[in-house]
Amino acid sequence: MKIIVTGGAGFIGSCLLWKLNQKGISDILVVDRLGDSLKWRNLAGKHFKDYIEKDDFLNLVLEDKIDKNIGAIVHFGACTSTTCTDATYMIKNNYEYSKALAKFALRHRIPFLYASSAATYGLGNEGFSDKDEVTLNLKPLNIYGYSKQLFDLWLLRNRLQNKVTGFKFFNVFGPNEYHKGEMMSVIAKSFDKIVKERKIRLFKSYREDYADGEQKRDFIYVKDAVDIVYYFIEHPKKTGIFNVGTGCARTWNELARAIFSALDMPASIEYFDMPQSIKDKYQYYTQADLGKLENAGINHKFSGFNEAVKDYAGFLKNHSYL
Repeated sequence: MKIIVTGGAGFIGSCLLWKLNQKGISDILVVDRLGDSLKWRNLAGKHFKDYIEKDDFLNLVLEDKIDKNIGAIVHFGACTSTTCTDATYMIKNNYEYSKALAKFALRHRIPFLYASSAATYGLGNEGFSDKDEVTLNLKPLNIYGYSKQLFDLWLLRNRLQNKVTGFKFFNVFGPNEYHKGEMMSVIAKSFDKIVKERKIRLFKSYREDYADGEQKRDFIYVKDAVDIVYYFIEHPKKTGIFNVGTGCARTWNELARAIFSALDMPASIEYFDMPQSIKDKYQYYTQADLGKLENAGINHKFSGFNEAVKDYAGFLKNHSYL
């Protein structure tokens, strides 16, 4: 089965390559933009048939010059920066590119799977249900979340949601995210400093209902995330837009303690001021509603939280890749 993976050199995309290789699949076309980043290291040791830069690939798609004998297109290519303020770039790169690729896949009846994001939920005032009627009313807090929301809405308004499969990824962490800079998980960003200084710094809270470090997120290990994606690759008739989280929110303090435990060190947490630029865009709580995912037949046994953090700490300690 031939599979196209856009964003294949990125974080989740390269871990999906690892998963596909584990399943004996190597007839893969990887699409990405390597530029001067270290993303190329995510491809080292992976088995795939060919690589093509994303702009060249889009031109081939628009000219209808891509091989139509494809088992699936997995579209994970996107700018994932939550601090990017270039709305024109975000819309072109995340929304218009996704539309062009989806139209190609739908026209040729190729299974199309894509990455949405929990950033679409904004403050969570509408809850965290992935039901279509809820998605229609979401208000993201940043242009990244909005670019993802626009594509979800385009599918819904054109009644295409049951012809594709979307993944609203929550807080994914794990190996191969090292190129992401400030967008890396707190575990990755803090690890070397924790080892050196034996402490971690977390944002203060600015809401009375949350103590410092008690803000909550639904953290999901990347190995679990790609397990779920692979299930849908295997079951192309299971379509819709789904949350991909654990369904269990954890505090940043819990995460910090798990890191220290993995390093066999006493926990030491310091709280600092949140940058003014993100104070009104900060999610204090996220937790995936997994009802729709379970109804699709997913019965995944998620990694234990502490075990997942410990496993990742082993990669960080050895500077190794999945």
